[in-house]
Amino acid sequence: MTKKQIIMLLGRLNDELGSRGVKGEICLYGGTVMCLTYNARPSTKDVDAVFKPTRQIREAASRIAVKYNLKKDWLNDAVKGFLVKHAQKILFNWPYLKVYIPEPDYLLAMKTFASRVDATDKQDIIFLIKIMKLKTPKEVLDILEKYYPHKHIKPATQYFVEELFDR
Repeated sequence: MTKKQIIMLLGRLNDELGSRGVKGEICLYGGTVMCLTYNARPSTKDVDAVFKPTRQIREAASRIAVKYNLKKDWLNDAVKGFLVKHAQKILFNWPYLKVYIPEPDYLLAMKTFASRVDATDKQDIIFLIKIMKLKTPKEVLDILEKYYPHKHIKPATQYFVEELFDR
């Protein structure tokens, strides 16, 4: 999904909620934020988010999937297992849907903590390091430890971060 498509689909989600008199909130994560907010990539495969009211938003997303011939999980909350408390800011404040995004340091911590070193995640991490003007692996690891306890961070994650700065 491109930035334009994501905005359109979120707008349709607002409309669907409005047609049922429901107000919702959604916080976006991952590739969606990289595409939508930072223009770091042209598209993403799905919309990773947490949302409430959960049932009503799932139902609305399902109706949108049918209408626009999307995968049924185009909007999914699989990311919720990785979340810890963090600051958010409003991206869109529509009549029936408030859309939030995390601050870039949290997004960096999440992506780094996941340690998926596929090309897209690695590029996202490098992009976030650049926009945050981080100069050392220690700065990245300090941000990571701000959100995730040191004991939960894999040694491979530390090596991965150090390698990013060896380039």
